[in-house]
Amino acid sequence: MIKLFYDLETTGVDVRKHGIHQLAGIIEIDDQVVASFDIRARPNPKAIIDDESLQISGATKEQIMSYQEMGLAYKEFINIFNRYVDKYSKTDKIFLVGYNNIYFDDTFLRAGFEQNGDQFFSAYFWKASLDVSALAAEYLLNRRADMPSFKLKRVCSELGIEVDETKLHNSVYDCQLLRQVYRIVTKREIEL
Repeated sequence: MIKLFYDLETTGVDVRKHGIHQLAGIIEIDDQVVASFDIRARPNPKAIIDDESLQISGATKEQIMSYQEMGLAYKEFINIFNRYVDKYSKTDKIFLVGYNNIYFDDTFLRAGFEQNGDQFFSAYFWKASLDVSALAAEYLLNRRADMPSFKLKRVCSELGIEVDETKLHNSVYDCQLLRQVYRIVTKREIEL
């Protein structure tokens, strides 16, 4: 079973107006990490760039505009997955694993495919993604009322995972935290 623990950073929160500028992931096959990546991309030329969103991710407009062109970043991304998945097979696909990803990251990722003229998002990924925030909600059901928020940082803290706040909202770091939370809430590892 192949899982992609992933996170992306965007120029805003509206998939119709904004674009991706960082996409990072950890690929796991049968619970073993086989690859990781951090792809930086100049957003879609039509994307609006929201300064507040860039501040959250610690990027500047000048930085993201210096990244590789969106189409090249997309090819880099696809080439990674072509090593692990036969996109022509109906039974060889990747589970997307994220944090609040179903309504945010997954929609931006699918839009990235479409913006690059690729209508075959489903050739790589299973339809039902795994949202670690939902898995964590069940795991922390009896503690949830005492938690002031349910952001990744707060969930990590509740599970005893040390968080370096200066690294938050960098997709690479958020993927690492995401994977640790997933492993605890699915009981692959014990809570710290």
